[in-house]
Amino acid sequence: MIVLITIIHVLVCAFLIIVVLLQHGQSADIAAAFGGAGSQTAFGTRTAGTVLSRATTYAAIAFMVTSITLSVLATRRGISSGSVLGNTKSAPAQKAPAPAPSPTTPSR
Repeated sequence: MIVLITIIHVLVCAFLIIVVLLQHGQSADIAAAFGGAGSQTAFGTRTAGTVLSRATTYAAIAFMVTSITLSVLATRRGISSGSVLGNTKSAPAQKAPAPAPSPTTPSR
């Protein structure tokens, strides 16, 4: 079950990356960056949702659902030691050498 959801999660991630990169930004000209007349509102003009924006919304929802599902399933299975360093043995602590006495210079 976890393997299937992980595969779906990776596919949704790749799809989300592609869809976001294909979109044209709202008010993406240089004048909008400095508050020029090119941008009428803070978030761009109100337009109907395109196919790419709807696909982004659905992919983001699928991404969140698969993320939460994977975290819940991992918690229920007790996979708390899934760390790469979870099975390594710690090295014994080494003491730092004592500082060497500093040579004193005679004062004149």
